[in-house]
Amino acid sequence: MAETIEDGGLSQTAWELDKEDIRAIEAASYAVMERLRETVFAPGGVKELNRRFSISEAAGMVGRSTTSIRQAEQSGRLPRPALGERGRRRGYTLPEVNRMRRVFGTLPWRDPETDDALVLAVQNFKGGVGKSTLTAHLAQYLALRGYRVCVIDCDPQGSTTSLFGINPDYDLDVEDTLHPFFHGDREMLEYAVRDTYWDQLSLIPSNLSLYNAEYFVAARLPGNPGMLDRLRRGIAGIKQRFDVVVVDPPPALGMISLSVLRAANALIVPCRPATIDFGSTAHFFTMMLDALETLDRHGLSGRYKFLQVLANDMDEGKSAHARITAMMQQVYGARMMSTVMKDSAEIDNACGRLMTVYELEAPITSRDVHRRAKVYLDAVNREIETLIRKTWPSHQDALRQEGLV
Repeated sequence: MAETIEDGGLSQTAWELDKEDIRAIEAASYAVMERLRETVFAPGGVKELNRRFSISEAAGMVGRSTTSIRQAEQSGRLPRPALGERGRRRGYTLPEVNRMRRVFGTLPWRDPETDDALVLAVQNFKGGVGKSTLTAHLAQYLALRGYRVCVIDCDPQGSTTSLFGINPDYDLDVEDTLHPFFHGDREMLEYAVRDTYWDQLSLIPSNLSLYNAEYFVAARLPGNPGMLDRLRRGIAGIKQRFDVVVVDPPPALGMISLSVLRAANALIVPCRPATIDFGSTAHFFTMMLDALETLDRHGLSGRYKFLQVLANDMDEGKSAHARITAMMQQVYGARMMSTVMKDSAEIDNACGRLMTVYELEAPITSRDVHRRAKVYLDAVNREIETLIRKTWPSHQDALRQEGLV
């Protein structure tokens, strides 16, 4: 008889595990997640954006002077700001900043008469390249800039969903995800779009139920190639509400990834500048070509307004990272983003708390590390924002005035 070990309420033997042991580990995992939620979320487990912006920060975001904001408040065009106990301004919330943008006419929205909503996939078939972290930070950056954004989490692991404060397999039912849509139980995606705690930022969440949808689509594809076009048509039904739809696909080539390649009209391909990761990214483009040929055989094309490779999670202290990044920039040329997303302990620590750097009220590591992380993130996301704006005819004059075209 095997020796039994008791450890933290989990019973196991020295040489075997059965389903009951694994079930206990599962329960313990959910307990850890719930404790984490209680630590970092608001009472009741509902995540909130508590960050406030000073009047100078708000002025920069809105594109007006602090004097203009104060004058608008004094004249009644804007409500007077909330004051703290000492009579000082408490700062502005993101909805209040967006209200300023409406009053001053500085919202950066696309023109629906001339500009199509951009459907941007953050795509790589390899896991561990920072895809979900990039998706969440990009979406929140765009929301801070005043755009209307929808994030669609197509990854059954639900990492992006978790970063938005939702435990994928604890807070969601199967009906809350894309599962009913892929199964044909729903013909429109509107049912799955939910508001988040970020103003003007919506989410279609994901959980493990999407694994089943993967098999469902594959089983019906031979006699129904339109299955690969279903996601594109679903997004077409909701995208007029948004300026940008950011899609986080699974880190594998399958039916859902094929559907994302068909639905997207722009791609960002994150790659860690390490030898193994770069080899996987090279293989990604081979697989992507195979995927696009599969779409072509079914009469479905995949065409993109832009495709850019991003060196992600680059560690300046590692000579191999610097060497491979330089090589990537030389080889990819114009297809390589000029900015690099550098490794940051602040980003890692924020994600460890199921947060992003953009929602932190105070630094986790140090003020300097936090500031550098913001600089890296803003530079990468600003470049992506410019790529997005270049696809919109209504933004061309402004881009020229800014010297960006």
